Amino acid sequence: MTNQKPVNKDKRELVESMFDSIAWRYDFLNHFLSFGIDHLWRRRAVRIISRSFKKPYILDVATGTGDLAIAAMKIGPVKIEGIDISAGMLEIGKTKIEKKGLIGKINLQRADSEKIPFGDSTFDVTMVAFGVRNFADPLRGLTEMKRVTREDGMILVLEFSKPTAFPFRHIYNFYFRRILPLFGRLFSKDKSAYTYLPDSVSKFPDNENFLAMLNTAGFLNPSQVKLSGGIASIYTAYKKTGQ
Repeated sequence: MTNQKPVNKDKRELVESMFDSIAWRYDFLNHFLSFGIDHLWRRRAVRIISRSFKKPYILDVATGTGDLAIAAMKIGPVKIEGIDISAGMLEIGKTKIEKKGLIGKINLQRADSEKIPFGDSTFDVTMVAFGVRNFADPLRGLTEMKRVTREDGMILVLEFSKPTAFPFRHIYNFYFRRILPLFGRLFSKDKSAYTYLPDSVSKFPDNENFLAMLNTAGFLNPSQVKLSGGIASIYTAYKKTGQ
């Protein structure tokens, strides 16, 4: 017998504590360390959604400070629900939503990706940006997202991926392993947060492996769009009638 906590519970608590600690600097660091490219990635993700859905009801999982949810307002959704386990990140997000006059259009609440507090087949689109690698159990989180997605609905995942082509692979590895942790510690005053980021990306099952994970979670027709030389990817898949 052992008194250790389950691994996934340890990770959940680690992620929650870590993001609470960097919430006040999260937006600045995200945009600064990505040279602002993350804005373009989110816009691309939103355009993909708009090709298939008009006025969708959207769930944004691991919403953080709400950047993807706010970007998705450009396609005129009926409403967006955002969930995250970090109360600190949500407070920043709620302040941004209020300043942009989006109260009532975007609703944020604290919830776990593995226990989504909505009924079956509720949303037209379930989406997540830079969050799946932080799930305590990614497959279980994706399965929950499928449960709350309606028939013929879509899942969209924007996530970092590991480029394989020269010179992107070498630049990427140097930046993620050397530069990002240095600036992250300097500006966030958290010694672990921006060491965790490259570690979590390196361990994440990206590209073909993630497409296979979407299939395992029960989604159909998974596809991938690589961004900025493969530094990030947008994955989409669908829940079909009868699933």
